Amino acid sequence: MTEDKKIKLENEDGDSADINADLSNADNINLDGEKKDVAPDLGLVTENEKLKADLAAKNDRLLRLQADFDNFRKRTAKEKLELASTVEQAFLKDLLPLLDNLSRAAEAAEGDSAESEKFRQGIKMIRLETIAAMGKHGLEPIETEGKMFDPNFHQAVGTVKDESKEDGMIAAEFQSGYMARGRVIRPSMVQVVNNA
Repeated sequence: MTEDKKIKLENEDGDSADINADLSNADNINLDGEKKDVAPDLGLVTENEKLKADLAAKNDRLLRLQADFDNFRKRTAKEKLELASTVEQAFLKDLLPLLDNLSRAAEAAEGDSAESEKFRQGIKMIRLETIAAMGKHGLEPIETEGKMFDPNFHQAVGTVKDESKEDGMIAAEFQSGYMARGRVIRPSMVQVVNNA
């Protein structure tokens, strides 16, 4: 409902006039007819600030959850790879005695007869195929011939004097060592030169 009131206005010349005015919005308008700045309702401002803070907190929580999920996904993928690598290395390690026995069988088939030579060649072929199959799963032999002793890859089981070789050089290999995907699963058992 509008509130009409009579207002008497006087100008500089002393003339005056009575007018009817709608004063329902009078608090927002000054005498020149311009709108006055209205003080905001403190309850609405407080509620608005509270909602903004709540939204910011939820956005922050969402970002943290996304980061946590991403870290979880990466950690799980890494753990799967490590588990697969460990299982593969255990499998390869279990097959190493097979390779050792094939090598011993080839050495035991020494002789000059044609039958011994065929037997030796058959065993060598089986050994090479086994190494190739295991190589597909990351198996690599540790090289010893002409190499210096390295305790990270070799296990010394004896020493020998050999003036033709440098101290610390590998003189002989008693058992082959192997690596799987860059990790030693069995060191080479070797004899090391010690001329001292």
